[in-house]
Amino acid sequence: MSPRPHTALQFDIGTKQLTLGKFGKPQVSRPDEILVKVAYSGICGTDLHVIHGQFPCKKTAFALGHEFSGVVEAIGADVEYLTVGDRVVVDPNSGCGHCDSCWHASYHRCSNVRTIGILADGGWAEFCVARKGQVYKLPDSVTLKQGALCEPMSCIAHGWDRLGSVPHNSKILIMGAGIIGNLWACLFHLNGHRGNVTISEPQDTRRKLVEKLELGYTLTSPTVLAAQNPEFDLVVDCSGSAVAMQQAVKWLKMGGKLMVFGVANPQAVMEVSPYDIMKKELTILGALTNPFTFPEAIAILKTMGPRYLDYDRLGVKTFSLSGYGDAMKSLEAASVAKAVFEINPEI
Repeated sequence: MSPRPHTALQFDIGTKQLTLGKFGKPQVSRPDEILVKVAYSGICGTDLHVIHGQFPCKKTAFALGHEFSGVVEAIGADVEYLTVGDRVVVDPNSGCGHCDSCWHASYHRCSNVRTIGILADGGWAEFCVARKGQVYKLPDSVTLKQGALCEPMSCIAHGWDRLGSVPHNSKILIMGAGIIGNLWACLFHLNGHRGNVTISEPQDTRRKLVEKLELGYTLTSPTVLAAQNPEFDLVVDCSGSAVAMQQAVKWLKMGGKLMVFGVANPQAVMEVSPYDIMKKELTILGALTNPFTFPEAIAILKTMGPRYLDYDRLGVKTFSLSGYGDAMKSLEAASVAKAVFEINPEI
């Protein structure tokens, strides 16, 4: 007997079209698997890259969505740390477990990495299957709505680790005021960086959204910033714009750092002077996904609470799966910092 249908928003790699429909409900078929009933599932910039054909993904029709929270619906025989009904979040990434990268605790660099929502069916659906070790129980103080931000926060936690110490007198620039830039801004604020942070965002609507967070940061546009020719100790790029990053390198002070965090088009290039890198002792860092940072991300969400994680203040808007067209339009128009699908909010 075939499994009963469930609603899912599927992307067809051939036609590059999204289709909302009824598909076979996923099942626990291995002893290490967990079936999650999805509550909230975010739309990531990477999802948009996939839809636009700019990012590799599963070569068939499948459900996108790698940022989601939910409730355990069923578990395999080998899953002992969770029970049905637990409120959870899901780390979408898992490595092969037997390559040099995995053996060196860097499964995010594994050439055979399996990513839910990109290389396997994801959370833009009523149900999704994940494996043991990828599913984390949420503390009571973190809501499922807040939990939908756990995956992006886990990536930021990895970036934070890569940065190392950031002195509190550092002059910091965040480029891009989408949800990633906003969460970076909140994390800096949470850690005591108050009047020394500038956020650069070309869209006036998104700059106005950041104001709701009441962080006391300087909000400006790339055009205004270029005219000022400032200097920074640290630039965190959340825009994915090679042009913006190229300019940012010129703004770095002696010993400055550039964190390349935004996902750029794979064909994009930037010019950097090796002489400047040597003379100014610059550091250029990348941060890829979230190796072993989900526990830290959950702890950060718990600490942030509603002061930083209120959807309205962050510029996050929820949509039903059937409203995916409006969600995409809102993101393209930059009228929201992030769109999140509200799939089973009552659980």
